[in-house]
Amino acid sequence: MPTLRQQLPWTQEPLLVNAPMGGIAHASLALAVHHAGGFGFIGAALDLDSADKQVGIAAETLKVTDEGLLPIGIGFLAFAVPVDKVTNLVRARKPAVVWVSMPKSVDDFVPWTEAMREASPKTRVWLQVGSVATTLAVAKSCRPDAICLQGSDAGGHGCEQGAGVISLVPEVSDAFAAEKIDIPLLAAGGMGDGRGVAAALVLGATGVVLGTRFLAAKETNLHQNYRAAILAARDGGVVTTRSKLFDNLPGENIWPGYIDGRSLIVESYKDHLAGVDINEIRRLYKKAVSADDKGYASEGKGRAAIWAGTGVGIVTAEQGAAEIVEEVRRDALAALKKVQARL
Repeated sequence: MPTLRQQLPWTQEPLLVNAPMGGIAHASLALAVHHAGGFGFIGAALDLDSADKQVGIAAETLKVTDEGLLPIGIGFLAFAVPVDKVTNLVRARKPAVVWVSMPKSVDDFVPWTEAMREASPKTRVWLQVGSVATTLAVAKSCRPDAICLQGSDAGGHGCEQGAGVISLVPEVSDAFAAEKIDIPLLAAGGMGDGRGVAAALVLGATGVVLGTRFLAAKETNLHQNYRAAILAARDGGVVTTRSKLFDNLPGENIWPGYIDGRSLIVESYKDHLAGVDINEIRRLYKKAVSADDKGYASEGKGRAAIWAGTGVGIVTAEQGAAEIVEEVRRDALAALKKVQARL
């Protein structure tokens, strides 16, 4: 199996990837990450037309690779969008990587992987999972070009049951070694700076995915109050929580049953803990999101979900995405050298 470096020879080591956050990771973020030597993703979410528009914006300024691929990726939620429509988009755009996550069933990864490879044979397929058992299953059934191991510290949506990357990544690495499986691993969840990236590399990952850190990037498509809340948050394991409540706020939860989400704790969640009826919580939520601030506020005073991982406490300043990539890469290498020097 080709390494991540062989798959993406225009990138720099260690490989840093922006998470394909739906509606948040637009062309501007993917381009900035790409130009800084990382790998940039556009998140498709539920609106494929919007995603295609963003990919088109990126394509206007990017030169295709020697394989004829656009040197960025597109992320898709398998449960939420029809695979045939995604196939058409991938066939037309030919991204370097397609990221597939959150199917209704783990078995759905198989037809998705096959469809993506048929649509664009040279496009790499990366699958996002959250447990050792699922990782082994998709490694054998799909043979993806890479697997993203999302730990429980990650912000946004992920597996309701799972471990942090500190145990997930090495356990998967050991399982792969025992089964003689050679598929690159990326780590996601809780890494907000170079020290976290260095740790993930030592644990066995060959690339690291950053989501919460890029919420501070100027190029990220965010309401100003959302970003302000991220920058103000401290003690990430305390001010965030995982719950299905956040996806029940707009109405009936559409996400697969094994999925929940990590958000900053907001008034809606506090009401939920206090036993307030969901219909009243929804009424207050809908009123809040209709205002100019869209229900976002710092210090837990808003009502809309503000997706963020436990690493939010070390995200303290708004920066350009390229600056983030360069700083994290530099600090990761320095952290590894510092530890080595102490031994």
